[in-house]
Amino acid sequence: MLMLPLRRCVPALLVGLMACAVSVQAQTPLPVSVGAGMRSSFVHTGAQENTGSTDRFLLDSARIYLNGTVTPQIKFTFNTEYNGVTNAIGVMDAIGRFELKKTFNIWAGRFLPPSDRANLHGPYYAHEWGSFIDGIQDGYPTTVVGRADGMAYWGDFGKAKVSLGAFDGPNTTGTPKVLTAARFQYDFLDPEEGYYLNGTYYGTKNVLALGGAVQNQSGNTAATADLLFETKVGGGGVISIQSEYSYYDNLGGWNSNYALSRGAFIMGSYMFGQKIGTGNIEILGKYAEATFDRGATATDIYYKQKTSEGDLSYIIKEFNARVTAFYTNRKFSAVKSDVWTVGLGLQIQM
Repeated sequence: MLMLPLRRCVPALLVGLMACAVSVQAQTPLPVSVGAGMRSSFVHTGAQENTGSTDRFLLDSARIYLNGTVTPQIKFTFNTEYNGVTNAIGVMDAIGRFELKKTFNIWAGRFLPPSDRANLHGPYYAHEWGSFIDGIQDGYPTTVVGRADGMAYWGDFGKAKVSLGAFDGPNTTGTPKVLTAARFQYDFLDPEEGYYLNGTYYGTKNVLALGGAVQNQSGNTAATADLLFETKVGGGGVISIQSEYSYYDNLGGWNSNYALSRGAFIMGSYMFGQKIGTGNIEILGKYAEATFDRGATATDIYYKQKTSEGDLSYIIKEFNARVTAFYTNRKFSAVKSDVWTVGLGLQIQM
């Protein structure tokens, strides 16, 4: 039997172990999490001028969530969105996340720019069902689903949160100039950690948060201020109050024919502490007013929008499983026809 000298065996063994380690590392998958979400509803729309009422079953939204870890400080997010109107699936988020510490994080790619609380929680983490029908919330310019392509810094400093960034102008507004965005928030009670926010915490936090955001492009501005107060009360119940003021001046807004739009809403809710089956009952009411001015043509006259909403929800597992019976009513002083809806919505996430 042929025996190799020890001095030759050791290097050969080390090389073999290194090759094996490289092979194992190459075959070991990186930590990846996969999730999904959907929002579906039945909606009855009341009769409008020259039209009758309608009844629809809608797949409002469907999403796939992918998150991966390259190193403890370098991460990646890729999310898709199904559009129930166009029946198309598109890239919602594609984010390279360099998260060095709580006070220093850099994101690059496509994601939510610094903006109002509504944009940073989106429909899946909103409190009310019809969160983006009032002409106020999340009126910032967008590439797709509130997102834009760019880069941003964000950091948590105890109870203070800061974010600022620069984003692609042509894809967002059609103007070949960089769009800048910034947000500052202070949490007077429990801190809200991370970049994203919620419309409610269903009693898991006591919150008193005041935030403000501004975006600018070539001197045109959009600005908002938002408030969330939430606290537990006797018997395990939860009271929540949310409000926002918006001002869109030649940047963003919910009607592109108008250069200036502004408005505010107030919303309140109470979730009962007593469980019924596996969930809790919550009642919610919201009222909003928005105005639209400086129309592009003589026929684009000033008008006001008033929006009311009432929800009765069964909260099974917070944002991952909830059912909402909703009523919305939008009234316009001119330009558009009044419209009201009543329906039942289902949201599931995993």
